[in-house]
Amino acid sequence: MANKRASMLLAALTALAVTAGCGSASTGGSEAPEQPANNAGAGAQAETKTEPEAPKEPFKLSIMANLHTPEVPSDKIEKLVEEATNTELDIQWVPDGTYDEKMNASFATGTLPQATYIKNQTSLIMLRDAIRNNQFWEIGPLLEQYPNLSKLNPEVLKNTSVDGKIYALYQERPLSRQGLIYRKDWADKLGLSAPTNVDELYAMLKAFAENDPDGNGAKDTIGLTDRSDLVYGAFKSVSSWFGTPNGWGESEGKLAPEFMFPQYMETMKYIKKLHEEGLINQDFPVTSKTDQQNLLITGKAGAYIGSMADVVSLDSKITDVNPNALLDVQNQISGPDGKFGIWAIPGYGSVVLFPKSAVKSEDELKNILAFYDKLMSPELANLIYWGVEGEHYAMEGDKVVPIEDTKITDRDVKPYQALQIGGISTIDGFFEAKHLLPAKEKAEQLIVDNNKYLIHDPTAPLDSATFTQDGVRLQELIKDATYKFMLGDIDEAGFQAAIDTWLKQGGQKIIDEFNASYAQAK
Repeated sequence: MANKRASMLLAALTALAVTAGCGSASTGGSEAPEQPANNAGAGAQAETKTEPEAPKEPFKLSIMANLHTPEVPSDKIEKLVEEATNTELDIQWVPDGTYDEKMNASFATGTLPQATYIKNQTSLIMLRDAIRNNQFWEIGPLLEQYPNLSKLNPEVLKNTSVDGKIYALYQERPLSRQGLIYRKDWADKLGLSAPTNVDELYAMLKAFAENDPDGNGAKDTIGLTDRSDLVYGAFKSVSSWFGTPNGWGESEGKLAPEFMFPQYMETMKYIKKLHEEGLINQDFPVTSKTDQQNLLITGKAGAYIGSMADVVSLDSKITDVNPNALLDVQNQISGPDGKFGIWAIPGYGSVVLFPKSAVKSEDELKNILAFYDKLMSPELANLIYWGVEGEHYAMEGDKVVPIEDTKITDRDVKPYQALQIGGISTIDGFFEAKHLLPAKEKAEQLIVDNNKYLIHDPTAPLDSATFTQDGVRLQELIKDATYKFMLGDIDEAGFQAAIDTWLKQGGQKIIDEFNASYAQAK
């Protein structure tokens, strides 16, 4: 079966290569060659002899990409991609830790490559002025010309946009992985089902802390383990369950920051109650992610709120400590109003831009877009993400089982995942992994289920110069006040005082600028 599938893949890649070789120069192989005019009837056309068209020279394409492994990859996957797309690739691999620094230096010296990957949303925001100053190609009007690129999610493209115009292709990320991971063996022992609302969650956390779930006769467990992170820790997800907007929300037609909404205050009161009753680790505002997870792994805590995908690594470690431990996941936990919602990221990780300093013409840009269109074909998408069947993975049914030797995949495959455009929801035929852990399989299903209940940040495509310059500093005021309230160090008046300070030190300008951008985008 593997040999047959490998032959099919080779045939598909060969077909892509033939298409690339016969395409027009202006589209990089995206159009079929013209047929001879039929002026003399079918018979005469059949007798006409034409010389075969010479294959086009490979299109040379330079790329700067983020390297997430210690070593640069082998060229095994690169050569297969070059053959399939009729390109000659020049990939500059830059280590993740220095990527922004290298990208900014190359931009300043006019030496960016034709396709430049931008590390994340923050990095893209920092380039908005350069984009407005015509330093990068606008690609939005061209995408409909390409069968695969035209499938990119319009909402995610909008989140990458600048002043409503599309300049970037994106790497898809699940919109929300957030949910609850909990000790199902503890819950079963105490007669508890998966919580479906915040009151049931509180009851579970209280039982985990007070009803001796580990059976050792000592009151030495807590309900929830959390860390010093208001976004990817527990707070933002719980806040979503209470109905708080994601970052910013609309009130009476105007945008306002999430911490000005009453649901944010209700979330703080909920966490404060957990803290007062000893149902959460008392030092959570200064706890690292490693220490947070260790409380669950070592049996000191029974619940963890964050990425449900973490259940795999947590299960592996917790069963080393206690083979009888059993983890489960849950996503739909409704708030006091009976509704469930969950905050969403903008839907992308890295994006790729096309600098005008390196891409000299629209024809050249179209050749590059044609390359990325082919990269979104299922054959090439699976190649750069999973590698070669029989070498880097096996198939069980329609699911991928990666080889156990991660050194091989790290060497040959993993770095090339940084080149991916789109993802599982935009590429028909993109392989999914077979999950050996039932809780992981369930987590992946619930991550998809989250898509029905997403709370989006309306400012993702909007612009505020003050936010770009001072947003991080000002957010520290709110972060500090949020923790102080939950620890009982300040009351509601004290929290309002922090908001007033935020407004005076630039927050009001941020509100005004986002609302101006919001009005312009409508």
